Amino acid sequence: MKRIGLAVIAVATSAMLASAEPAKDRYAPGLGEFMAATQVRHAKLWFAGKNENWPLAAWEVDEIREGLEDAAKFHATHDGVPVAEMIKTIVDPRLQKLDKAIDAKSGTQFVAAFDDLTEGCNSCHAAANKPFIRIQRPTTPPFSNQNFAPAK
Repeated sequence: MKRIGLAVIAVATSAMLASAEPAKDRYAPGLGEFMAATQVRHAKLWFAGKNENWPLAAWEVDEIREGLEDAAKFHATHDGVPVAEMIKTIVDPRLQKLDKAIDAKSGTQFVAAFDDLTEGCNSCHAAANKPFIRIQRPTTPPFSNQNFAPAK
């Protein structure tokens, strides 16, 4: 019985000491990681829209939106640049235009909204003192193992 009591005390003491240790910092991706993922989604969005694969295009817009929400959460400001505010005022309205073009299943509206999003990306980069980061329409798919045509 004495051994069980000592074991309980030892376990309880270990638990208390473990909980008293400072929490380790959790990994948070840098802003560059969020932007690289956004760039891949941007390219995939282009090929989905050009192939009129509207469900995939809608998926990619949602993924861009989610990634930028995380970027804003983890990096509201970065080197004095108001990242979260820029996403809200410059990028979000352009994503809404893409939503409308995709809902309308309009290739013409999609191209215009995509180019507007791309211009928004570049204006953010310029305002963030990164004018050397210039995004454009992709010329080749980012992945050779993905078919961007609509499912049959």
